[in-house]
Amino acid sequence: MPETVFELENVHYAYLGKYPALCGVDMCIRRKDRVAVIGANGCGKSTLLHLLDGLIFPDQGKVRFLGKELKENYFNNAPASRDFRKKVGLVFQNPEVQLFCPSVREDIIFGPLHLGFSRADIINGLEKVVSILDLGGLLDRQPHQLSVGEKRKVALASVLIIEPEVLILDEPTAGLDPLTTRHIIDLLIQAGDDGRTVITSTHDLHIIEEIADTVYCFNAGKKIAASGQTSHILGDSQLLDQNNLTHIHSHRHKDKVHVHPHEHTQHHLDNLQ
Repeated sequence: MPETVFELENVHYAYLGKYPALCGVDMCIRRKDRVAVIGANGCGKSTLLHLLDGLIFPDQGKVRFLGKELKENYFNNAPASRDFRKKVGLVFQNPEVQLFCPSVREDIIFGPLHLGFSRADIINGLEKVVSILDLGGLLDRQPHQLSVGEKRKVALASVLIIEPEVLILDEPTAGLDPLTTRHIIDLLIQAGDDGRTVITSTHDLHIIEEIADTVYCFNAGKKIAASGQTSHILGDSQLLDQNNLTHIHSHRHKDKVHVHPHEHTQHHLDNLQ
């Protein structure tokens, strides 16, 4: 059986100690798993990813990484902290959180510089991610001058250059045009093919079958409502409807507007025709 990467045991977390964000979460993620986390806004998806990345810590329960509990004192140990940051990379939902240097080039190499990568490895890594994400024309630009899609790709590059074993992404395709979305999906597929553990939070159910084998669906109670194989979760229309994940469409017919839910399974039937 593959090695367990993350194990969560009865995890609770509340912001400021009074605004619940997660309420009793149990989860096990193994090496090379491709996981999607879905749920309505405010259900705790981003909080979960921040816990996995060691940015915050549970009020109750435990989060373990490779068998070691993630606590503040874990990251007070410089070698352990550096090792974790080399192995686990998070791409934030808001790319501007990660972009704070004067130029795109400096933003991309910031991580490996501070993690002690050699000059040769940084140069080679920069060339590689610039080629993969087609960022050559942006390296000398200031990040605030970029479009949303460009910023998202730079933020992704700043994580990919480290070549983490675990790649965590929070809404990586939000607000992107179809071509850029396709590019991001292909990158996530390749990351999985390369043997990385890939954990993605997303509202876009249409991309999940390509990027994930397992889905965790969170509910309004900040708990896991269901988990299982991607096809099983996406095929459960009642589960998706109960958790505000059913797409609603409207169309006009003879001066009347009709509103109806969009079944995910129907989306794939349409694609086969």
